[in-house]
Amino acid sequence: MEKFTNELIHETSPYLLQHAHNPVNWLPWSKEAFEKAEKENKLVLISVGYSACHWCHVMEKESFENEEVAAIMNELFVCIKVDREERPDVDQVYMTAVQLMTQQGGWPLNCFTLPNGNPIYGGTYFQKENWMHILKSLYHSFRSRYDEVEEYALKLKDGVMQSELIETPQPLVSFEKKKLDEIILRWTNLFDKEDGGNARAPKFPLPSNYLFLLRYGVWDKNTSVLNHVFLSLDKMAMGGIYDQIAGGFARYSVDTLWKVPHFEKMLYDNAQLLSLYSKAYQQHPKELYKRTVYQTVEWLKREMMTSEGCFYSAIDADSEGVEGKFYVWTESELQTVLGADYSWVKDFYSVNGKGYWEEGNYILLRSDSDEDFAKQMNWDLPELESNIARINLILRKKRDSRIRPGLDNKSLTAWNAMLITGFIDAYFAFEEEEFLQLALKTGQWIVDYQATSDGKLKRNFNQGKSNIDGFLEDYAHTIAAFTAIYQATFDEKWLAKAKELNDFTLEHFHDSKSKMFFFTSDETELIARKMEINDNVIPASNSVMANNLFLLGKFYDDANYIEIAQQMIANVYDGMEHYGSGYSNWANGMLNFIQPFAEVSITGANWRENAQKIAKTYFPNGIIMGGTTSELTILKDKFSNQKDQLFVCHSNHCLAPEEEPSAIIEIIKGLK
Repeated sequence: MEKFTNELIHETSPYLLQHAHNPVNWLPWSKEAFEKAEKENKLVLISVGYSACHWCHVMEKESFENEEVAAIMNELFVCIKVDREERPDVDQVYMTAVQLMTQQGGWPLNCFTLPNGNPIYGGTYFQKENWMHILKSLYHSFRSRYDEVEEYALKLKDGVMQSELIETPQPLVSFEKKKLDEIILRWTNLFDKEDGGNARAPKFPLPSNYLFLLRYGVWDKNTSVLNHVFLSLDKMAMGGIYDQIAGGFARYSVDTLWKVPHFEKMLYDNAQLLSLYSKAYQQHPKELYKRTVYQTVEWLKREMMTSEGCFYSAIDADSEGVEGKFYVWTESELQTVLGADYSWVKDFYSVNGKGYWEEGNYILLRSDSDEDFAKQMNWDLPELESNIARINLILRKKRDSRIRPGLDNKSLTAWNAMLITGFIDAYFAFEEEEFLQLALKTGQWIVDYQATSDGKLKRNFNQGKSNIDGFLEDYAHTIAAFTAIYQATFDEKWLAKAKELNDFTLEHFHDSKSKMFFFTSDETELIARKMEINDNVIPASNSVMANNLFLLGKFYDDANYIEIAQQMIANVYDGMEHYGSGYSNWANGMLNFIQPFAEVSITGANWRENAQKIAKTYFPNGIIMGGTTSELTILKDKFSNQKDQLFVCHSNHCLAPEEEPSAIIEIIKGLK
């Protein structure tokens, strides 16, 4: 029997449920919580975290599970717990406030507000004694200097409202290649020439960065940029950031070598990395990239997939209260488990000075390429592949007997939509039917469980409940996912759903003044409507929407969609060269306007076979469509009962139809 139970017990978020038996009288985010604060004239504590956050767990143990601390919190404050992954809108607003106050941020995020939600003080992790002092000091200031506190809160609120906000549209300009060239010139100074990524620690995978660099490098025939992309992908896939025996990437590496990961695994990282490694394979076929994709998909199916066909959010970094304990090995463990195989596995997985971490533990990672190691062992590559698979299975079975890290078993619409796109990209690269079926199953989950009868999307799903309205990133990534499914199936119901959601966002999220999109709909009750502009680990929802609008504009021959996309990119055009990493998905969208963009139509009885051959080619500057019939205006007059026909249109004209995919592929490759 638990000694304490608070209102979080009624929530479905694993993170909130972790706090349901704290002695703190936590409330979930709601209008009622602020009404309670108004009625009782108390300050509000908004405490934001997520289930895989190590320091969130530390602060909970030190302070939120402490009855002395909880008594102060309960007496003096209304305390609200927020899962940042369920409510990124709340996190955005109060993270901005804390960053304005302290010039830094992170999680746990603890922000104190007036009863009306206007912020007055905040920070991240606080040690227990400091936390208790802050609680009492803020209460005293609120009671004795209310006018000063309120004045500061109003100024801070205004700062939050103005931060990362585009208020007026910039003049439309012709996007120029020299802008992209300057982005690359500045960015290359930051490249780590030895280990890939940027020359700093920690290192995040940042898939949208490499997707842009790959596209630019191929288009510009820039071998330096391409070599950096492939070096980075090689080092990540061979590093400790990648789970060598079971698949899946950790969130980031704490060092410059991709060696020591922050061991949590996030769905959004792995979804985007499926796309990245699949597209890289199309341009640079490498068994390492293929193995990484297939192994990661197997991990997703085995550990992250629900019975409904969606996927869980994250796996924690900690088990038994120790970060990484589930994933690391001692030499004696490996010797016992592997027997005679240990003699080569220790070299293959760097059970040496390179792989050593701490306290006798090793992180499995690789130094040698497949080719080099096979040569050392006098094996051919299929023999190496067979041995790797056999050893990984032995190690995985042994590891599975350990106490597992915690699972965040909520499912989020945006992250699942990213995974759909990842599955489709993998299907295009490898022609693996299972990848397409996984995408379709997850797409159908969004339609069946997350889409409402009034055109909305829900954000979250757990225990059969979806109780939070979607944010722009949910709509943006779902539109992208459904557009991708259409290109893999030519089933126009998916394209129609993408258009419906696109039009919903234009009605409820679009700012008619700036021509950008707010992160929250016009029904939000937050103190500020924020815009997500900068690309990060997940690309900005505005840059995703700009790409969506461009593609749907092409499919539906809608000049208005394309003009909105152009205006959005124009709004960030000036100055983006100073921070290429933060505008990589915008730069990718800019390439749609600069690089010739192909509209490929594939019709006739053999459309699927022909489409697969074309889609298998690295082909970022175009769309494919077709089938045997269509409602799309753009496909009018492109059907013949007698034969297969393949068309390429670009730059406002169409070329003569071809009958062989190889001819289309040559045309696509020739577009400059």
